[in-house]
Amino acid sequence: MKSFMRGLGLGLLTFLAAVALFLFGMRFADGPVAVFTGGQFTSGVQENAPDDWDYLKERSLIEFQTLSPARSRTVWLAVHDKRLFIVSGYMNTGYGAIWKQWPHYLNDDDRVILRIDDTLYEQRLERIIEGPDVVPVLRELGRKYFSGSEGSATQATVARGDTWMYEVVDR
Repeated sequence: MKSFMRGLGLGLLTFLAAVALFLFGMRFADGPVAVFTGGQFTSGVQENAPDDWDYLKERSLIEFQTLSPARSRTVWLAVHDKRLFIVSGYMNTGYGAIWKQWPHYLNDDDRVILRIDDTLYEQRLERIIEGPDVVPVLRELGRKYFSGSEGSATQATVARGDTWMYEVVDR
C-alpha cells in the first residue's frame, strides 16, 4: 500500500509539473491555444480596422492581445450596428477573479491587438457601463451562445460590474 501511495503521489506531482510547464510555455506561444492564454502575437499582417464588423456576426471566437502584459486569449464577440463588442462575465465571482484577469489589465492600458484570420488590427477596448447598446449586445450574445436566451448577463449586471462590456474602437 505504501508503494502504491508513493507512486500515486509521484504521478500526481509529475502531472502538476507538466501542467505548470505547459502554462509557463504558453506565455511564449504565438497566440492562445483554445482556452489557454498565449503570448504576444508574432504572426499576422497589420491592416486598418474595417468600418463595418458585420462579417464577424456569425464568428464564435476571435483572438486578442493586451499590450501590458503582452498576453493573448480567445473571446466571444457580438456585432451590433456594424460595431464589435467583447463581453466578460463573472467579474465579481471567485471563479472570475481567477479566470478573468484580462479586463483589469485594460485599466492601465486599453490598447489591444485583434488577430482575425491572420490579420492584425490595432484597436482599443472602451468599457460600456450603460446606454442604448447594452441590451442589444446582450441579446446578440444570447442568440449566439445561449440558444436565444439572454444567459445570466443583464443590463443590471453590466451596470453593477458583474459583467464588463467593451466596444472595440480605433486607437
